[in-house]
Amino acid sequence: MSRAARTEAPVEADLLDPRRNPDLTGHDEAERLLLEAWSSGRLPHAWLIGGAPGIGKATLAFRFARFVLAQGGEPAAGLFGDAAPPSSLRIDPGHPVFRRVASGGHADLLTVERQRDEKRDRLKRDIAVDDVRKIGPFLRRTSAEGGWRIAVIDGADRMNLSGLNAILKILEEPPPGALLLLVSDNPGGMLPTIRSRCRKLTLKPLPEDTVVKLLESHRPDVAAEDRAALARLSEGSIGRAIELADAGGLALYREMVGLLSSLPRLDIVAAHAFGDKLTRKQDDGMYETATGLLVWWLARFARSLARGAWPAEVVAGEAALMTRLAHARGLERWVEVWEKVQRLFARAESANLDRKQVVLNALATLEAAAA
Repeated sequence: MSRAARTEAPVEADLLDPRRNPDLTGHDEAERLLLEAWSSGRLPHAWLIGGAPGIGKATLAFRFARFVLAQGGEPAAGLFGDAAPPSSLRIDPGHPVFRRVASGGHADLLTVERQRDEKRDRLKRDIAVDDVRKIGPFLRRTSAEGGWRIAVIDGADRMNLSGLNAILKILEEPPPGALLLLVSDNPGGMLPTIRSRCRKLTLKPLPEDTVVKLLESHRPDVAAEDRAALARLSEGSIGRAIELADAGGLALYREMVGLLSSLPRLDIVAAHAFGDKLTRKQDDGMYETATGLLVWWLARFARSLARGAWPAEVVAGEAALMTRLAHARGLERWVEVWEKVQRLFARAESANLDRKQVVLNALATLEAAAA
């Protein structure tokens, strides 16, 4: 369900929390489509909002939910039906609806998302089916404030089959005055019967200059050169860019590229030092960040090799590294390496393998391919 209730007004530290973020940048077309659907008086009862992680999907969903809840009922019309339609979904942070949504206390809004695993101090892999099953009764009850009842599923692709079937039953017989907003990083992985019953809205990654400006606003302490590198590294995701900035991801990426630049003969001393750094107990998140960046780099390298053109460098020396590796092996071999490293990290997570050894094995896989 929703996060712990907060009663104070939104503050700067929480502005990127979708429930508390009053702004949306770079998705004007998506906002326009939602406004048109609302103003038409024939609002679809279910929307599937898809796109890459961290680009603003949940922010848009809660922005739309606040807007609909603030309207109270159907679109307003003048005496002769000539009232000007609203031009924005934005609700002032001081509005009572905004405050109640931000605190998790609006009676007509239900949020379902992955819960935190307290033992492992991370989000659980899936959304609990019991949480999903609460949506049906919630949407069928009488509105507490005389308007719409809205359910937001943040991470809808994280529902298991039982959860998906529970949602399908709602979509087959949608209650009147109910709105279901499904937010998904991978809409294609959901049941076709669910996708066909939702109005689909796909958000595009943000332009690099937009991510740079948002970083300047939300992380002003990051150097201008680093903001540009983070924008490129995040591939249009402000959420990812901030996550990497906070986790020291850019420094890790520079170190990783420097380590790979010693290929085809890996610097063993440097590789061991890198593995030690990633597996220190006090830096638990560093391992996930670095291994994710390695998988991302290999996928980016393989895609670029297939296209026959190297991407713009995040850090200096990447193009030379990719050129050298491409001369060593062809595309098919590097795709195999990417798949093998990805499987290795996934198996390490499920089997609780020694993390340093896993990192060294992944680097050895690259060394063998580059030799």
